[in-house]
Amino acid sequence: MQDAAVLLGESVIRAQVLAGGDLSPVVSLSLTDGREVVAKGGPFPRIEGAMLQALSGAGAPVPRVLAVSERILVLERLAEGGGLAGSGWAELGTMLRALHSAPGAGEVAPYGWAEDYAFGSVAIPNAPLASWPDFWAERRLRPSLPALPSGLAHRVERVAADLRDRLPDRPFPALLHGDLWVGNVLASQGRLSGLIDPACYYGDAEVDLAMLHLFGAPGPSFKQAYGALEPGWEERRAVYQLWPALVHVRLFGAGYHGMLAGLLNRLGA
Repeated sequence: MQDAAVLLGESVIRAQVLAGGDLSPVVSLSLTDGREVVAKGGPFPRIEGAMLQALSGAGAPVPRVLAVSERILVLERLAEGGGLAGSGWAELGTMLRALHSAPGAGEVAPYGWAEDYAFGSVAIPNAPLASWPDFWAERRLRPSLPALPSGLAHRVERVAADLRDRLPDRPFPALLHGDLWVGNVLASQGRLSGLIDPACYYGDAEVDLAMLHLFGAPGPSFKQAYGALEPGWEERRAVYQLWPALVHVRLFGAGYHGMLAGLLNRLGA
């Protein structure tokens, strides 16, 4: 990660590999000018930097982009220590509601993102579409079908084929974090520090909430702070959780077949 120091015009005093870099190397660097920064590799550093700037422009707390190249992204290091607690969950709920209400989707009119992205080796196609059910079918569910056993593939295809009956055609195109699990929500002393590792696009705000609830449950103050959801959110949540389940199957293998099958069971597919 010496490239990071070169980009900033400083020397590295100390480097420490950070936990959570399963898909991209992440290192904390102490520089000669006293700064503590984070250097992150990955397939698309410039795109991730642009996503962080989009989130910041919409009012979300994220690390500042200090430098970027084709190989590395250098970020401000946010305070962290432990998870959200108490009022921290309310802070997250309030912040997410504001993020999901921010204007700006006209740039990609209306669902998707200007550029494709990736989770490690799993491509994330983002080419915009006018219909939200079409986007979810063509950009999120169907690209994973070749990677699945035939039985699971047929079941996912059944869901993809009837999304017009399961999802709203034109929900408000919210700016999504896109990978909002608790590991990408930093906290210090229980309070919200910021969001990291985005995979942004515009779509139904419930996508972020579905991901946040996939591997745990937010604290009780989160729901009240975020506000009420439209009727039918329970079924939509299972539809939206199919996407991260498919990503986990493709990245980590058959151990996640059970998660995927359980979601399909909930959807009657």
